[in-house]
Amino acid sequence: MSVPEPSETPVSLTTPLSDEDVLALRAGQPVLITGAVYTARDAAHQRMFEALGRGEELPFDVRGEVIYYVGPTPTPPGHVIGAAGPTSAGRMDRYTPPLLKRGMKGMIGKGPRSEEVREALKRHKAVYFGGLGGAGALLARQITAVEMIAYEDLGTEAIRRLEVEQFPAVVINDCHGGDAYAEARARWQRV
Repeated sequence: MSVPEPSETPVSLTTPLSDEDVLALRAGQPVLITGAVYTARDAAHQRMFEALGRGEELPFDVRGEVIYYVGPTPTPPGHVIGAAGPTSAGRMDRYTPPLLKRGMKGMIGKGPRSEEVREALKRHKAVYFGGLGGAGALLARQITAVEMIAYEDLGTEAIRRLEVEQFPAVVINDCHGGDAYAEARARWQRV
């Protein structure tokens, strides 16, 4: 499948995301996300995975939601949150398909995803966004509110609900099988 050339104009998205929102996205498109985004890293994902295995409910309803793989730094005085840059998404790969099956629509992180996750994105109509690595202090400016949701004992890895406004990201893996990393490598190799 050939992925169309992305538009340089960012697509504005408002969470929660619908199937229609996700179906319209293509690998390589820049986006600006507004609304609620939930934080979770390795330890929180493991707890959610274990809860699902025991038949328990998750700490929040993941349907239509976006999880940001971030562990914010301590909040400086006068700020809403500390630096909030993305972490490597691959560490969450084993936990991702069950969340997608429950209706999660997006994730923000950095780095490539496994074949299993890419297939689950297609099957469940979801998307993986790439965050701007190394820009945590700048990204924190797009976060307007923070609320603790679960697993406070995990510190920076606790689940938080962030309100974001025009949070920048790029579609890396779309629900059509598009992969911005693979496309970029192929273009580079042709040069």
